[in-house]
Amino acid sequence: DGTAVDEGGRRAALRPLQGEVRRRARSVRYPGLISHVTPPGGGTTDYAVDIYWKAVEHGRYASPLAEGTRLPMMFMADALRAAIELMEADASRLRHFNSFNVGAMSFAPEDVAASIRRRMPGFELTYEVNPLLQGIAESWPDALDDTTAREEWDWKPEYDLDAMTDVMLEAISERLGGKSGHSSQA
Repeated sequence: DGTAVDEGGRRAALRPLQGEVRRRARSVRYPGLISHVTPPGGGTTDYAVDIYWKAVEHGRYASPLAEGTRLPMMFMADALRAAIELMEADASRLRHFNSFNVGAMSFAPEDVAASIRRRMPGFELTYEVNPLLQGIAESWPDALDDTTAREEWDWKPEYDLDAMTDVMLEAISERLGGKSGHSSQA
C-alpha cells in the first residue's frame, strides 16, 4: 500500500501526502475568547468573562489586571465563524498555509466597565491587581495582526465590545434565572 514501517513497527507517513497536507492545512490563532456558556476559570483573559458574571450577580467587579492593561479578545460567536469561514475559503486565494491570526477587539478592564455601564449605570469597577496575572498580561501583545486573514479570505469580526456586552449581560442574566445585581435599564 506504499506505507513504510520503521524498525520499531511504527507507521511512517506517506511522503506524497506531506506536501498535500501542507497545501490544505488551515488553522486560526485566536486572541482571548469570551463566552457566556462556561463560567470563568481564573486565567489571565478570564477577567473579561468574570466581569460580566460579577456585574449580573453583584453589580461590581474587582479586576485582577491594572487599569490600562489592554489585551486582544474575541467573542466566541466570531471565533466559531472564523474557523468555518477559513475551512470554506477559496484555496486559490490562500497564499499562506500555516496559522492565520484572527482579531476582533482589544480592550482594558475600564473599557469593559464603560460598556457595561451603558446598560447598568450603577456598575462599579475596582482594582485588586494579581501580580502573576498582571505579569502574564504585560507579556502579551495589545492586538493580533490579522491582515493576512482579512486579505486572503475576507475575515471581519461581527461583534464589537458593546454588541458583545449586550449579549453577555442578557445571556448570563437568563442563565442565572433572571437574577441580577443591577438595573438593566439606563
